[in-house]
Amino acid sequence: MRSFGLPELLYVVEALRWTLALSAIGFIGGGLVGALIAVLRFADNRLINGVIIIYTQFFQGIPLLLLMLLCYYGISLIGIQLSPLQAAATALTINASAFLGVIWESALRSIPRTQWESGESLALRPWQTLRYIIAPQAIRLALPSTVGFLVQLVKESSLASVIGFVEITRAGQLVTNITFAPLEVFGVVAVLYFIICSLLSWLSRRLELSLRQAM
Repeated sequence: MRSFGLPELLYVVEALRWTLALSAIGFIGGGLVGALIAVLRFADNRLINGVIIIYTQFFQGIPLLLLMLLCYYGISLIGIQLSPLQAAATALTINASAFLGVIWESALRSIPRTQWESGESLALRPWQTLRYIIAPQAIRLALPSTVGFLVQLVKESSLASVIGFVEITRAGQLVTNITFAPLEVFGVVAVLYFIICSLLSWLSRRLELSLRQAM
């Protein structure tokens, strides 16, 4: 039986890059789709709004673990084989898009109607009003909820270990199997998650302060 030493510690720490990479892919991909969802919710089209409502409510209601299993095992039934990374990234992107779309839509709707009217008075087109007047205010309002969701996404990326993707939780499991030292191993894993999430929260506060000063 091997002891939990420096090589094992480095193996767990090195797996952190895959946790960060997976979280970044899910957040960026989900953010792009979520932004589209938030903007399209203002379209005067019942069909578009109906599809978006069904999409967001459906994927918000599905456990992320089940979504990962469907992406990894379910899609293979139709002849498409995804790697653990691809399946996990797809699931996180879909999950993030459903939640971020609603978060950002709420932020946009919280801006007073008078702000839209001010854009019209300046002869701005709707997309220009959205870009130059509405979006900057909505970003500041949505920032706390967005970062809170990102922290949640980082922690939920550990579910990818179930389909064999080696991020820090899976790395911890593998090291535990050969060292039989779960307390030490998962203690390190917990500290790594704490550092990441604390850093994200700190950066969020700094960014929010900067945005307030710039307004």
